[in-house]
Order: sequence, then structure tokens, then C-alpha cells
Amino acid sequence: MNGDGVARLKKIRFGIIAMIIIIIYFVGSKNYQYITPESIRDFLLRFGVFAPLVYIVLFTFVPLTLFPDALLAIAAGLVFGIIPGAIYTMIGALSGGTVAFLITRKLSHGMIESKIEKHKRMSQLIEERGFFIILCLRFIPLIPFDVISYAAGATGIRYREYFLGTLLGIIPGVTILVTLGDGLSSPNQPKVYCAVVALVLLLIFAQKGKTRLLGGPEDSEVQLEH
Repeated sequence: MNGDGVARLKKIRFGIIAMIIIIIYFVGSKNYQYITPESIRDFLLRFGVFAPLVYIVLFTFVPLTLFPDALLAIAAGLVFGIIPGAIYTMIGALSGGTVAFLITRKLSHGMIESKIEKHKRMSQLIEERGFFIILCLRFIPLIPFDVISYAAGATGIRYREYFLGTLLGIIPGVTILVTLGDGLSSPNQPKVYCAVVALVLLLIFAQKGKTRLLGGPEDSEVQLEH
């Protein structure tokens, strides 16, 4: 690689590092209850044409903060529209899911495993049925996205199965949330009402699916201990 190529690569690395620092500062410096889709939109619009890249990086590092993924997905619809917003959210969710999965598997297996010790039922199901359980869990928006990712990394599931289960499982939820976000600017639209109805139906289905998969309330409670 010539001198110009090395210099360009250094600039790209510096830009990525700076972007990550800005994003972590944005998420970490505010109380979550005061962050809204509108505030995320305002943050993203500062980056102009780089807003999609910033959004994807933001979603990628969400597992390090346990920030609510749903807010980001809604904000994507508000900023980018339905189709681009869904695409960027899918990319970001898959990247973030991979980060959490690899953190557990490669770096902190013991630490994360101790955090999810009381949720053995979910881990056992992932271990035994792999792709199918990941697919079902991703369909259920009542179970935190990042918790599933960390739990999967602590099992023996192959990454390919985990990736495909996540890819297919998040499609309904992402589509609904992005559509809701797109409708925030013009709420009186048929697509918004359809998205609300779809979300309610998904939540009803999710509650039944969560109980059926994970058992009673104690077994189905899936939250990381802080």
C-alpha cells in the first residue's frame, strides 16, 4: 500500500473512532427517559449524508449500553423513511447482535454467563434447538434484544444459525417500528393505523409465545442483572 493509501486508511480509522466516541457520549450522557425519537433524529441530522452510517454504528454499539433498541428503530423511520430505515435498522441490529454474541463467546463468557444464570431455560432451549429458538425469540419483542444476544453467545449455537435466526426473526418487529416512526411526521395515515394494529397483535402473540417457550412468569423473565 502506498503512502496515500496508508494516510487515507488512518483518516478512516480516526473518523470511525471519533464517531464511536460521539455516539457513546450521546447515549451515555443522557438519562434514557429523556431520549426520544425526535432527539435521536436531531442528533442524526447533524451528520448530513453520513447519518445512515452513524445510525448503523449507533445501533451496533447499543449492546454496550443496553439502550432501548425500539427507540432507534422508530427514529430510523422518522429520519430515513420505511424502506431505507428498515434496511439500516436490519444492518445495525445484525451488527449489534454480532457484537454482543462475540463479547460473550470470545471475551467475557464467564461474566455474562453468571449474569444470566437464573435464565437457564432460555439458554437450554438455544443450546438444544439453535436456529428455531433464536427465530422464535426474535419474534417476541417482550424479550430484550441484547439479552438474547448475550445469552446465545454463552451457548454452543453456531454463529450461522444465530445470524440467520436473528435476520429472519427481526423482520416483523423492525418493519412495524420503522413504519410507526415514519408516521410520526404525518400520524393520520392508514399505514400508521395498520402498524399500530400489527404491533398490538404482535405483542399479544409475543406474550403467549413467551409463556409457552419459557414457562411461567419466573422462568420467562429475561433481564440482565445490573
